Amino acid sequence: MKKECVAMLLAGGQGSRLKALTRHVAKPAVPFGGKYRIIDFPLSNCVNSGIDTVGVLTQYRPLELNSYIGNGEPWDLDRSDGGVHILPPYLGENEEGSWYKGTANAIFQNINFIDQYDPDYVLILSGDHIYKMDYADMLLQHKRTGADLTIAVQEVPIEEASRMGIMNVDEDDKVYEFEEKPKKPKSNLASMGIYIFSWAKLRKYLIDDEKDEKSSNDFGKNIIPTMLGKGEHLHVYRFAGYWRDVGTIDSLWDANMDMLATDDGVNLFDDDWPIFARTPTQPPHYVGEDATIVHSLLTGGCSVEGEVEHSVLFHSVTVEPGASVKYSILMPGAVVRSGAKVDYSIVAEDAVIEAGAVVGSKPTGADDWGIAVVAGGVKVGKNATVAPAAMVTKNVKEGGKA
Repeated sequence: MKKECVAMLLAGGQGSRLKALTRHVAKPAVPFGGKYRIIDFPLSNCVNSGIDTVGVLTQYRPLELNSYIGNGEPWDLDRSDGGVHILPPYLGENEEGSWYKGTANAIFQNINFIDQYDPDYVLILSGDHIYKMDYADMLLQHKRTGADLTIAVQEVPIEEASRMGIMNVDEDDKVYEFEEKPKKPKSNLASMGIYIFSWAKLRKYLIDDEKDEKSSNDFGKNIIPTMLGKGEHLHVYRFAGYWRDVGTIDSLWDANMDMLATDDGVNLFDDDWPIFARTPTQPPHYVGEDATIVHSLLTGGCSVEGEVEHSVLFHSVTVEPGASVKYSILMPGAVVRSGAKVDYSIVAEDAVIEAGAVVGSKPTGADDWGIAVVAGGVKVGKNATVAPAAMVTKNVKEGGKA
């Protein structure tokens, strides 16, 4: 089963910065954009790019993610020759093995999986980014330049570069220096955490890295600096399209709001590069005769009889008469009762906002900015108040504040 390129999708992160939203699910399984989950984007990119063999490395709370991926049929990855494979950490003979200790260690533990396809190249992806990218174009450049490693980069404002991994390159875009969160960055080429390695070369470095007891077993901290130090050929691939790491509450909210801005976000109506998903069968959404809907996304099974503005509603959401939802994200099964107000908030799956409750508020300036979050299954009691930027992970009783 020779494959030119195999993709390895790192999807085991806890997503601690998403706090209440990842109490019970891994970050890549978090709902996004009305009908998707975050992992739909890299999986769809793979199949649209002609890469039909994908290993998904899971670890933290994998049950829902594993069930969602299933046999890979929604992404055309239900194949006997390749397809999608769930790869959790495991114990081998004599109880050898461990939890994935870092990104490089995760790939090291799956060397045997990769070897069975005898690939020339391995594509390393993250499961928590929203973007569309043609990996085939990146692979073509990798082969044309003869690189040992090609790193996808995006230009960022120089004032933001100190928060990222920065690639310094020569006039041919060959990397001569990598700086992790430099205080005084020399360039604005930020790593996107998307790599194409020549497999024979990466395999050797993974084995050597695993022998180093002082290593963090991480691509950014160990593998890439070591390859640079030994004079390997590292090249950048410049990406100019939409890309967002949705690892924080603010970035997740921003990216969902971008879906409403057709010129700024990912184009979900592009027939040439569709984003596939495992979508539940739901009846058409219902809009009551007294409802008001302005510039919003509604999905199947929604029932809206109140006011919805500049918001994203997933399937099976209910907004009762007299309820108001503005600049918010309501995940599957969320309910907003009559008279409740939800502003600048994320309401997770199956949460209930009872009558008269107030969740979040419109910010008056940068000093009071904050997205309120109500975790899945939580009930915000009648007339309760959830402050901006609050993380509600347990029931808020009647008249209570959070």
